[in-house]
Amino acid sequence: MELRASNVSKLRDGYFDVLILGGGINGAVSAASLAAKGVKVALVDKGDFAGLTSSNSSNLAWGGIKYLENHEYFLVDKLCRSRNHLMRSYPSTVKEIRFLTTIQKGFRFPAFLVYLGTIVYWVFGRFVTRAPKYLSAAGLSKREGVINTSQAAGGFEYSDCYLYDNDARFVFNFIRSSLNYGCIAANYVESLGSERKGGLWRTRLKDNLSGETFTVRSRVLINACGPYVDTHNQLTGQHTEHRHLFSKGVHLIVDRVSDTQRILTFFASDGRLFFVIPMGPKTCIGTTDTQEASPEVEMTAADRQFVLDNVNALLNLERPLTVDDVIAERCGVRPLALKGQDGVADWVKLSRKHAIDISHKDQHLSIFGGKLTDCLNVGDEVSDVVAKLGVAVPYPEKCWYGEPSNSVKEEFMHQAKLMGLDEMTDPSSSEPLTQRLWRRYGRSAIEMLEMIREDPSCAELLIENAEYLRCEIEHAARREMISKLDDFLRRRSKISLVVRREEIIKAPGLKEACEILFGDEAEAKLQEYIEETAGRRESDV
Repeated sequence: MELRASNVSKLRDGYFDVLILGGGINGAVSAASLAAKGVKVALVDKGDFAGLTSSNSSNLAWGGIKYLENHEYFLVDKLCRSRNHLMRSYPSTVKEIRFLTTIQKGFRFPAFLVYLGTIVYWVFGRFVTRAPKYLSAAGLSKREGVINTSQAAGGFEYSDCYLYDNDARFVFNFIRSSLNYGCIAANYVESLGSERKGGLWRTRLKDNLSGETFTVRSRVLINACGPYVDTHNQLTGQHTEHRHLFSKGVHLIVDRVSDTQRILTFFASDGRLFFVIPMGPKTCIGTTDTQEASPEVEMTAADRQFVLDNVNALLNLERPLTVDDVIAERCGVRPLALKGQDGVADWVKLSRKHAIDISHKDQHLSIFGGKLTDCLNVGDEVSDVVAKLGVAVPYPEKCWYGEPSNSVKEEFMHQAKLMGLDEMTDPSSSEPLTQRLWRRYGRSAIEMLEMIREDPSCAELLIENAEYLRCEIEHAARREMISKLDDFLRRRSKISLVVRREEIIKAPGLKEACEILFGDEAEAKLQEYIEETAGRRESDV
């Protein structure tokens, strides 16, 4: 809480080269890129960082194979290059994984023709991943016995990538990186509108935790409000070339349905892609693709039943999955960039490509659409645009992304080996501690080794099956701007995605975790979480 309070104080009536509104993936990479290159930048979000679309994805960093059907070859080529770049930059986080795809009889294309599309996709991917392989229905069963192949015409196996940990964690690490380079960022700070006066933007901000309002001045204003880009542009009187349409996607998380580490891919009953995705000891299934008029969406009984009906039809399970099997749910909108303000688009064919609309006169940027795969390009593009708007960028060639160097990793691994860190791994954990701490924290993982050496209890789990140590929670309290318990449980970690709410609340270590995170406010923050999540569940019924 101290980090946020300090940053809000620095925001109050401050002046910046660039103010970024929105802490989703587009805002996060913009801040990380600009701050690393020496620009004086601030970022605010009306909720928590990665609180909307960026925490409700399928956790995939893929090259857009589905866009081949619409003949968007240039987009697929660009996304494949972006995916490969992410893999090289974040080898511990963005990992290759095999997709096992089943094509049902009567599908709009023959199974072998779809397989040929994966060959084209592999070529676009510069052969970086393993080669695709065609499979008969019997071959699918041999590879993965849980697949129901009674109506399968055939299928194939190919490679793409996914985020090992969590989409929101990936996004927050860009926020953390921007803070390291001097960005002043704060969550739960909302823009009430901006106006241009005397060559500067004056943005009225409201601290949504204290209710205080104040003004921030900036030369450039970046609207990275995700699904609310159009809404904020109305507040500032900005007229843009693009606008957003919204597609709702939902996922259900259940106990693991298969022991293999493959993503099972199907075409659901509505013809759209449907995934069964490994998530550690759990499985994430979905998604839906429903057009919505507003970014304000919630999981409905129909959404839930659609996912359950499809997974039960597509898999051979010991018993059908029901609502009682659902551990957690994800629901959000995909903001799809549409060029032009009039007319009706074929929204189903709209891709997730991003667009940046620029007002040179007002020094204003609006970022539309986008996806995790292409995020590094967004950060670089924003820095280039800001420089062209006349803002000094002292270190334009500075690389602002990627894991620390191999020498840093080798030092961490050597220290960890000498102290026997992996031997301290709890039996419930899905991977050794060395791998987990390095992936999540990079250079900061070395500090955690020192904490564990000083106090071995820092290597203990506080919440059963949560895969978070006491030292990680202490680190989060100091450096990760946790304002509400849900920030930690849902977005800095994925605890509330893999552990039932009732089990979290009953966990003996939860109160201690709250005390570490919030100090004297621990009990109030715990009750706030219980009340807010109870209301969320009731609204879903």
